Order: sequence, then structure tokens, then C-alpha cells
Amino acid sequence: MKKLLAALLVVVLALGLAACGKASDGKTHLTFQIWDVNQRDGMQAVCDAYTAKNPDVVIEVQVTSWGEYWTKLEAAAISNQMPDVFWMHTNEILKYADYGMIADLTDLYNDEDPDYYKNHFSEISLANIQGSDGRYYGIPKDKDTVCLVYNKEMFDAAGVSYPDETWTWDDLTAASQQIYDTTGKYGYMAYGDDQLGYWNFVYQKGGYILTEDKTKGGFDNPATREAMEFYINLQQENWCPDQNYFAETSPGTAFFSEQGSMFLEGNWNLLSEMQNYPEMQGKWDVAVLPMCPDPAEGDGKATISNGLCYATGAKGKNLEIVKDVLKFFGSEEGQRVQGESGAAIPAYIGLEDTWVKVFDQFDYKLDVQKCVDMFDYGVQSVNNASRSVWKPKVQDELLRIYSGKSTLEDGLNNIQTFIDTAEAE
Repeated sequence: MKKLLAALLVVVLALGLAACGKASDGKTHLTFQIWDVNQRDGMQAVCDAYTAKNPDVVIEVQVTSWGEYWTKLEAAAISNQMPDVFWMHTNEILKYADYGMIADLTDLYNDEDPDYYKNHFSEISLANIQGSDGRYYGIPKDKDTVCLVYNKEMFDAAGVSYPDETWTWDDLTAASQQIYDTTGKYGYMAYGDDQLGYWNFVYQKGGYILTEDKTKGGFDNPATREAMEFYINLQQENWCPDQNYFAETSPGTAFFSEQGSMFLEGNWNLLSEMQNYPEMQGKWDVAVLPMCPDPAEGDGKATISNGLCYATGAKGKNLEIVKDVLKFFGSEEGQRVQGESGAAIPAYIGLEDTWVKVFDQFDYKLDVQKCVDMFDYGVQSVNNASRSVWKPKVQDELLRIYSGKSTLEDGLNNIQTFIDTAEAE
């Protein structure tokens, strides 16, 4: 353990993640770590808004790739050298919160507004920042939904009406077949993802991935199993690529190279896709997710909704100053700056339109209001303390089902066992 700790400390110092204190210029220099280069400018704008009011503070935004981010952060946590401010994801927050690695921020607003959190953030946003003890270990940053992206030109060529709020799974499959028969292009590309794939279908059917208390899986639930059967069997259709195709080509890549007509996308990618594929502007748009035509319960509507938060280390050298920074990041002003920058939909209730208006800059404006409309039936992204243990096993088992190495029944039974027996690491 001592050797491991020493090695990790060397890595941390080499990577330059250590938080900064007073510099020769007399100012407090803070580090702010993120993983999405597309949001760098937006995060810098938020920082600049804070430092304009607090000129004695300097905040450096640092971008690290998703894969490296968590390796560095864990090493930094072990050696107590975490960045001053950093993004926290729902996949990881329970581990960091439950082991006391990140600061408890529950009381951050209590002096001025005891009900600040519940008055300005949704239940999902608040659930995303809670540790297992129910306390808040972050400040909500953004919120998101999953939408259906579709190629208008392919729909027009096939004589198919564009997706709308009345669409069901039946419309999705019928349109996919007609587009394939007419154009030779793929229909809906049902790749084996969770948040951007089958999770949405399971909850639309009335099933669930985890029980309400998050202690057991839901793969023994009839509605869950029916939704999984429907989703997995889509890859047997001639209009849907199979898992071998997706191993080489993502649905997004296929869509923007005009090989497929539909896929599920997170709203957080839409702005960069408009910017990165200018030749496609006007050829595609977004719609709400098709609903289940025969749900076991509910109205058949659901979209997975997630959200990041801002966090800080529990033992940071600049903790009081950082808390003031985080309070600003979670304020109406700070969240408005984020929205107007186009970085993401602010978590702050009532500021969704700031993000929607960012798309006015393009000659063709995507109907991104649809992403906001779906918050009415958003479902919190699936997570519990042992997710890091069961998720890779679930992914591997799904591949076995897709490849025929495991039957659907046996595979779903195995997945249920993986989740039920997983223990947090």
C-alpha cells in the first residue's frame, strides 16, 4: 500500500493536479478540472464572471480526457492533492462522497436561504448530488435528456412523416423499414448503450433497471424483460446495424456520414454537432423519444435525465474561498452565464431558455425545445454505490446475448444476479 501511495503521489505531482494557493502576485490561484473540451469556453466564462467580482482570485480551467480524468482524480484524492474545483459525475459521486473524499456542501446556502436547493433545482438534480447519507456533495451544474435525432432528407425520400409527440415504438420500426427499403440507408440504429439506448425503453415500458431503494436489479421484472427483448431484437432487422458494426462505427459517426437515419443522442452533444458538421445543417433535427405503445404501467413516456455537478475536495487548502466560488457557480447569475455560453442546459430551474437560444446563431435552428419539454417525464440516470462493479459485467453479458453465446433468458438472469450480488468497492 505504501508503494502504491508513493507511486500515485508521483503521478499526481507530475500531472500538475495539485491545488494552488497564494502566488507571487498576491492572488489566490485555483485549479478547475473538467473533461469536455467543448465546454472549456463556457466554463471559462463562468470563472471570468466570478473573478470580475473577485479580482484577488484567479481560476485556471484545465481539460483532461474522460478516461484520464478519473485516473488522475483518484490518485489526487488518495494523496490529498485534488483540484480546487472539479466536475463530478453521477457514476462516481457515491464513491467519492461515501469515502469522505469530497466536501459536504449541504449547508452552503443555509445562512441566506435554507430552501435554496429545493427552490431552484429539480428532484433529479438534487438526487444526483447526494451521497448515500442523503447529504449534498456538489452544486448542480447542468441537466440533460436523451432525444431522437433524425435525418430529414431520408424521411423525405422515403415519404415518411417526421417524428412527433404521437410516435410510438411501432412508428419507429415502421419508418426504419420504409427508409431502408426506399433509400438503402439504416433506420434507427439501436446500439447496445444504456443511457443512450435500452434504459429509456425499459422505463417507457414501465420496467426499471434498479429497484426504488437501489439495492436490487429489475431484470426479473416482466416489463423490463419485454423491453429488453424488443430492444435487443432490433439488431436482427435488416435496417439496423448489428453489434459488430457498432464495434467499429458509432451511431453518431454513421448518422453524420449519412449512413443511417435515426439514433438516440444526448442534448449535450447537439451544439458541437452543429458546429462540427456544417454541411449537415438543415438536413437533420431532433424529436422527443417515441413512447411505448403498450406500457405495463404509466403513459409510455420516459427519457433518461442526468446532470453533472461542481465539487471540491474535503480537505482542500482553499476550501472557504472555493465554497464562495461554488456558491456563485450555483447562483442564478452563474448558471445563466453557463446557459448563454451554450455549454449545457443549466440545472437552475427557469434558465433552460438560455441554452435553447444559443441555437439561434445557426441559419437552421434545431428544435431543441423538445429536449427541454422531456424534463416533464425524465427518469434519473441509473446509479447505486456498486454500479462500478456490476456495470462492466452487464455490458459483457449483453454482448454475449447479442452474439448468441447466451440466450436472452439466461443472459437477463445473469444480469440480475450481477446487480443483486455486487458490493461497492
